[in-house]
Amino acid sequence: MRVSRAQAEENRETVINVASRLFREHGFDGIGLKDLMKGAGLTQGGFYKQFSSKDDLAAQASRRALESATRRWSTAAATSSDPLEAVMEFYLSPGHLGEKGDGCPLVALGSDAARQSEEVRRPFEDGIRAHFEVLDELMDDAKSSNPSGKAMAILSLMVGAVTLSRILQDENLSQGILDAAAGEVRRIARGDGIT
Repeated sequence: MRVSRAQAEENRETVINVASRLFREHGFDGIGLKDLMKGAGLTQGGFYKQFSSKDDLAAQASRRALESATRRWSTAAATSSDPLEAVMEFYLSPGHLGEKGDGCPLVALGSDAARQSEEVRRPFEDGIRAHFEVLDELMDDAKSSNPSGKAMAILSLMVGAVTLSRILQDENLSQGILDAAAGEVRRIARGDGIT
């Protein structure tokens, strides 16, 4: 049975969205095409009509996840008179720690992405740059086309804190890392030490 163009496009979007979540849960190499397609409610046979390779899907799913993450930061920032604090409270929270399939792709897939093809790494580089831009805007530091040292330090600190906190079973230590990171983000944003 032939599928209409509209249905084929809808199926493609479903596969990208499901892959975005499943890759964050299992890693790029932790799930095969059969299970990705099954997760999308489709058969593996249609995969190559939609994507040239698993790397093609991984790149598109990563781009989708990173764009979603940047939007979540912007949404959090828009809800507060202190936008950076709002982003930090959302990102460095126990709730975000539990969002393995929908949380930050830099945390879930960062080290995995570093071992992937250029095609898969490119959306991560673009996403990191977008996060830097958001941070610079939140700190009114968007003076040049290059990210500020503050934005680079804050993103690195926050991603690292969430990564370490997810590893730990000791909830007090996990929360301590998030709290320590939040204190350092505030210090950096004030300009105490990094420019």
